[in-house]
Amino acid sequence: MPSSYSDARNHGHPDVSRRDFVQATVAGAAAVTVGAKVAAAVTPPAMQDQAAVAAQIAKQHDATVKMLRDWIALPSIAAENRNYPAGADYMAKLAKDAGFTKVELVPTKGKPGVYATLDVGAPVSLGIYFMYDVKQFDPAEWSSPPLEGRIVDKPGVGKILVGRGATNTKGPQTALLAALQAFKAAGKKLPVNLVLVCEGEEEIGSPNFPQVVQRADIQAALKKCVGVIIPLGSQGLDGSVEINLGAKGIVELELVSSGEKWGRGPSKDVHSSLFAQLDSPAWHLVQALNTLVEKDGHTPAVEGFFEKVRPLSPQLKKILEDAIPKRNEAGTKKALGVQHWFKDESFHDAELRLVSQPTINIEGLVGGYTGPGGKTILPHKAVAKIDMRLVPDMTAMDTLAKVKAHLAKHGFGDIEVNMTGGYDPTETDPASKLIQAQIAAYRKAGVEPLLWPRLAGSWPGVTFTGSPLKLPAGQYGLGHGDGAHAPDEYFLIESSNPKVAGMDGAVRSYVDLFYALAG
Repeated sequence: MPSSYSDARNHGHPDVSRRDFVQATVAGAAAVTVGAKVAAAVTPPAMQDQAAVAAQIAKQHDATVKMLRDWIALPSIAAENRNYPAGADYMAKLAKDAGFTKVELVPTKGKPGVYATLDVGAPVSLGIYFMYDVKQFDPAEWSSPPLEGRIVDKPGVGKILVGRGATNTKGPQTALLAALQAFKAAGKKLPVNLVLVCEGEEEIGSPNFPQVVQRADIQAALKKCVGVIIPLGSQGLDGSVEINLGAKGIVELELVSSGEKWGRGPSKDVHSSLFAQLDSPAWHLVQALNTLVEKDGHTPAVEGFFEKVRPLSPQLKKILEDAIPKRNEAGTKKALGVQHWFKDESFHDAELRLVSQPTINIEGLVGGYTGPGGKTILPHKAVAKIDMRLVPDMTAMDTLAKVKAHLAKHGFGDIEVNMTGGYDPTETDPASKLIQAQIAAYRKAGVEPLLWPRLAGSWPGVTFTGSPLKLPAGQYGLGHGDGAHAPDEYFLIESSNPKVAGMDGAVRSYVDLFYALAG
């Protein structure tokens, strides 16, 4: 993460009482120091409203934390078909509790979506994307139960809430919902209209989410929006924030090598001594995988893989060159647990590769016996999980077709290629109202954001940025979390660093964005 930021004004600092924060907010809004009564008399109505909402955010802190804990206790996991439609029903309840006046479940060919609107008659509307599903988890790998939402002290960070989905993305989503609840409880009118679309299959590649957005009335509502945000705890541990101007696309594949489909090797597991006279589906898969990359074990070798890759524009190159010197190489390496970049490249070149290059990655390999000791078998089947990250102008379906053609060309046409999810890359103009409002909101919180050309991760934002909507879209939100998809995932509740927002600071960041969009 970058290291450029200004004073964060004690946002999220546990040593600053909520009463002190509210008093400071009111006084600062009035730009005088002669008392609350005088401040109220000279403060513009919008600033008075913001101060009242900030006071309510502080009052409801415990309720906000409880909301997150309760949500974590109900995991919807698409890959396991767990808690459906219960997860969608709960998402709808949360939307209603936050003040959305029209809330409904949206049937799809898979898990249901949720659609909600909050129309206050404002001239500006904002789209919001939620996911109510989370990744799988193994409780044995966690230091505390993954569905408990336990609050623990993390040295150098503060009080964190540990649980599956805490940062990806129930924590940030809870912060946005809490902002809406604060408006309602304070009796203040939102400065923008909101359109909320939710899905329960993001963690399996959002195969059915387009069905939600493509419904005529939902599409019409979104077309009125200045853009769409996905809530995110965007701050690094140094308090810095990046604004991503796009995201890579993704294709997730399952490659299956089996004796039955291949017509060679056993159709069931047999004794390993028989490998002397039989073919191995496992080795067959390994050989197929080896053809997907060059001898460096990294660069994609699929024919035509790069033919649609669009180079970074001069504008994005300049944004990248301005940003890289402000990023922390040592901190990044420490966070990733690595000592070297690919080919021992410089940090500059590694960051350029991260932004601009498509990839083919092995997520996992399974075949035969993997338990304690040995089992001396020749397995009849082996499976590889693959993901491919895409950059503009690549598409998921075109890339899938190229992989299938490549395998067939190299003698591996028998290997099953099952696409389990995917979507195309996204792009957003830095001059758009959405991005400019984000910049203004972060600066109001005392944080100087760093523009970044493209998030290396993926999300189904192309549903909004692509045709027919063609809306600006991206991540937004103060706060900090870590461990997405991993054990001990967490979201920061009370920060020990005044430059990093805790939960209340994260909630206030959405209030700031609403007012920045309203102008």
